[in-house]
Amino acid sequence: MICLSGMKKAIRLICLLCSVVPLFSCSTTRVLQDGEFRLQKNTLEITNDSRFNARSIEPYIKQRPNSTFFGWNPFLNVYNWSNGKGKGWDKFVRKIGTAPVVYDPDLVESSIENITSHLEYLGYYHSDVDSEIQVRKRRVKVNYIITLGKRFPIKDIHYVLPEGEIREEFLKDTSSVSIRRGDWLSEAALEAETDRSSRYLRNRGFYGFSKNYYFFEADTLSCPDSAILEMSIRNYTRNETEKEARPLNRFYIGKVSITRPKSLMIRQNTLTNLNTIIPGNLYSENDVSRTYSRLSSLNVFSSVNIEMNQADTNIVDCDIRLTQSKLQGVKFNIEASSNSTGLFGISPQISYYHKNIFHGGEWLNLGFMGNFQFKFNDKVRSNEFGVSAGISFPKFLFLPYRLFRGAVPRTEINITYNYQNRPEYTRNIISTSLIYNGRIGSRIYYQFYPLQLNIVRLFNLDPSFFKSLESDPFMKNAYQDHFDLGLGGNLYYTTNAEVVPRTSFFYTRLQFDIAGNLLSAFKPLMKKDETGSGIIWNTPYSQYVRAEFQIGKTWRFGKDNGQALATRFLAGAGHAYGNSNALPFEKHFYAGGASSLRGWQARTAGPGLSPRDSTFVIPNQTGDMKLEANIEYRFRMAWKLEGAVFVDAGNVWTLGNDSESGQNTLSEFTLKNFGKSIAMNWGVGLRLDLNFLLLRVDMGMKLHDPARTSAWLRPRDWFRQDGYAVHFGVGYPF
Repeated sequence: MICLSGMKKAIRLICLLCSVVPLFSCSTTRVLQDGEFRLQKNTLEITNDSRFNARSIEPYIKQRPNSTFFGWNPFLNVYNWSNGKGKGWDKFVRKIGTAPVVYDPDLVESSIENITSHLEYLGYYHSDVDSEIQVRKRRVKVNYIITLGKRFPIKDIHYVLPEGEIREEFLKDTSSVSIRRGDWLSEAALEAETDRSSRYLRNRGFYGFSKNYYFFEADTLSCPDSAILEMSIRNYTRNETEKEARPLNRFYIGKVSITRPKSLMIRQNTLTNLNTIIPGNLYSENDVSRTYSRLSSLNVFSSVNIEMNQADTNIVDCDIRLTQSKLQGVKFNIEASSNSTGLFGISPQISYYHKNIFHGGEWLNLGFMGNFQFKFNDKVRSNEFGVSAGISFPKFLFLPYRLFRGAVPRTEINITYNYQNRPEYTRNIISTSLIYNGRIGSRIYYQFYPLQLNIVRLFNLDPSFFKSLESDPFMKNAYQDHFDLGLGGNLYYTTNAEVVPRTSFFYTRLQFDIAGNLLSAFKPLMKKDETGSGIIWNTPYSQYVRAEFQIGKTWRFGKDNGQALATRFLAGAGHAYGNSNALPFEKHFYAGGASSLRGWQARTAGPGLSPRDSTFVIPNQTGDMKLEANIEYRFRMAWKLEGAVFVDAGNVWTLGNDSESGQNTLSEFTLKNFGKSIAMNWGVGLRLDLNFLLLRVDMGMKLHDPARTSAWLRPRDWFRQDGYAVHFGVGYPF
């Protein structure tokens, strides 16, 4: 049993300590030895070109100061609590703190050389880089003063090419050459072009060809202040001599072998169909990459190794070696939350998977989930159980492999059963779907649902709850049996597909559902209920459209990308029409929870300006529309711990509420009340980053609660009744 009063006191103590730490923090230079100084700041000053992006030079500075948040690093202060004895308290504060960066003048000189070399690489020749050192109270600021060197525009370009097939192929591609007359001469531009051009030629049969076969000569004397560029391809590389010259011929695929462990039971035709390296075809680096990607996407192999070996003057053999991965496993996930009213929520999930169930790379997934909300010493409960089963095939059913040169879509067939037992009703949901999912390139992922079927049945409606629905047709239509048949999709774009991205990235996602249109064509043939709605199996079918859009960006910065600023915007709306007067309840939007407004528990915010609906013993606030924006600053603390400070804002609303009583107009979306109806919270979080898994706890405190008479909460209200919520989760919230 958990003591609520004890938890409240602990939370208040933590917050008090966080606010007191800055007052008692000591000097950030106390642990320095005699003659040592802390590097406080690096600055860059460009003297002769205000348009030049000085920040692009920062990575070439070899010594960087400690990262800060608005000029303060609390862990630097903690480290300076050290007593120098190396035991007990001293060992503890040094473990969780951050050591000051000790200024090293030799690294300043190395940085100057580094910056000068980089500027020359960019085409600024004979740049002047100097440093200015400022020392104050054992803290050093280094200012790098840069005068950019001379640049040369390219006046003309000449090509020198060997005779033969490679000359013909190169000349076909000259319109795509990225170096043009009038461009600035730079090694960076030449390097980028050789990467592009050599890749183009490797995809047209020139196996083993690389950028090292390109040579450049720039004449800056014939024409003052400009350059004449000669670009040549030779029969030998930059690391060889003319004596080692060889013909640059096209290659064709010879023998292709696929080797796998004998213990791995997988059909040979599955591997053959996914392989795009075909004997007799012209060699193409893209085919090698596609084959690697397609075989890896099976998730059956821990490694895919493709070796190309020259067998003749124009023949290259291929050897594909596959190593088996773990085929079966169990995954567990859990989210939990609590707020100041004493309402607890816990959502465990467990699933079993098999990645080769029918020996053809088919994935089997069996899942079990629960969602439980309760108060200690209170009989009121909300329980939800779900079970799901799915099978995924490594092919687009009904279409041949040859139609897909890139990644092959997977086809999934899923079926789920969900049981919900709330104080107001009991509900059963049976769902099935057919899904095609895949990707385009390395950044675009898609899911298409040509079939989505949900059958919803409600039982044991509480009489008082049912009576309350009669006065609100909007809610009444949402809480009825329904038959939902339609299609949907999900389009996702990201610049970094890692589970826990370590670099800056951008993403956007679009989801949509359309239901009932096909069934509406047969409505004249259907039985009708008392409202005139078409029914199937004595259940009205749903007709609606629903869409949700997300866009977000995370910036990584600081030492070793140890800091991040993550942002997200979400918008969603749904509209019922035709055979339906309201969206099915399971298609409604809600706010609050571990990945939404973290000052509220899930389904406790909104809709609009409405107070909590007393019809529901356990909060169940939903709407037809949702808007939300989030911003979160993340910073590395010590060991594998990360901290976070965040702000969330948004809400859900109803659209076109047709309640005759007008009692729910506060929940409707209107421009007049839009600003007043935005819910807002701030909070702090702690994360444990285990590389393969990220565990987090967030505490959100309400800033603006539209449901209150006095919507703006003061600091003293944050830890009072219904002023905060605590969430436990896995992975970043966005």
